[in-house]
Amino acid sequence: MSVSVARVPTASASRYLQQLAKHWSHKLTVVFTPEEGTIDFPDGSRLAMRAASASLDLELAVPGSEDVARMREVVEKHLDRFAFREGPLIYDWK
Repeated sequence: MSVSVARVPTASASRYLQQLAKHWSHKLTVVFTPEEGTIDFPDGSRLAMRAASASLDLELAVPGSEDVARMREVVEKHLDRFAFREGPLIYDWK
């Protein structure tokens, strides 16, 4: 399992967290509140999100057989769509 974390600077963290969670809740297993949420993908990947006042903290766990870069890109593209007025957002994946 590969784990990537990113702190995404934004004053709209809770809004983006909720938009992403609602968007994927139609297809994936999603649990969320305005402050935190998790999204489970069919390939075994999991995205955990935590909204702070000045950032959206992301933790992306990807099984060893999956493409980490591709999963990061999927998350980024979706969040950037919701942040179109502000974006693109800055992702400092580690």
